[in-house]
Amino acid sequence: MRDRLVGAGYGLGWGLSQRLPEPVARAAFDRIGDQIWRRNGEGIRRLRTNLRYALPDLTDHELDALSREAMRSYMRYWCEAFRLPSWSRDEVLRRIVVHNEHILRDSFAKGDGVVAVLPHMANWDHVGAWACHTGTPLTTVQERLKPERVYQRFVGYRESLGFEVLPLTGGEHRTLAVLLDRARQGGLICLLGDRALGADGVEVQLLGHRARLPGGPAMIAQRTGAVLMPLTLAYTPSRLEVTLHEPVPVVRGNHGVRRMTQRVADVFSAGIRKHPQDWHMLQRVFIDDLESRR
Repeated sequence: MRDRLVGAGYGLGWGLSQRLPEPVARAAFDRIGDQIWRRNGEGIRRLRTNLRYALPDLTDHELDALSREAMRSYMRYWCEAFRLPSWSRDEVLRRIVVHNEHILRDSFAKGDGVVAVLPHMANWDHVGAWACHTGTPLTTVQERLKPERVYQRFVGYRESLGFEVLPLTGGEHRTLAVLLDRARQGGLICLLGDRALGADGVEVQLLGHRARLPGGPAMIAQRTGAVLMPLTLAYTPSRLEVTLHEPVPVVRGNHGVRRMTQRVADVFSAGIRKHPQDWHMLQRVFIDDLESRR
């Protein structure tokens, strides 16, 4: 029953958000975000804790205001995600500003593959749609959501944007082989990298605290010679701003993946501190929180 309700909820969101005028849809999702924030459930409490790691000097009142703004940003992501498949190419490009695009284009001009790694900030699906519409189709990995029908709908949604979507679980060996192959072929791989979901977690310092981030992006770059490029994102009132950062140098040896992942974490930390309201992290990331759960 719960799975059916979750599936129905996603279906309703997809249907209604595409039918409503955008200002009406945005206002409705703002209200939903406010209601979820006021209930102060586990996800909202986790969001507050994560934001406190980012900005430890906030007063309780300031943290309340920031967490509410962050929840509205998260709901903006969902509203846009539901509407994104209906956007034209011109609309996708009009709504995004990409800083340092030359880093990506220069890498492809040299025949290098690119592993773009980004945090759960603003609208990461929009970045992928922009890449596909500008001649750089990408490969990504999808967490296997429950129920299965929701997972399949998300796969279909991202494939409709032009992504090649691989499963995080249920095909691990094949997924890694395809990612390595795409990197060696000079393709674009886009991976979320601010929370380790599998067994490849690497301990680093994120926002000045111990956290486990996925080591997969660095490992792929290390094994293939692809460019490891961190991205950070932020919303403006009408657009998505994306910053492509300088590539992380490949470091060989047993500790290379950790050192490379730490460089990625440093970029993420700066981006999150600059735009904390757009970091949509409602799960446990930091090791102290993970250990306290045991």
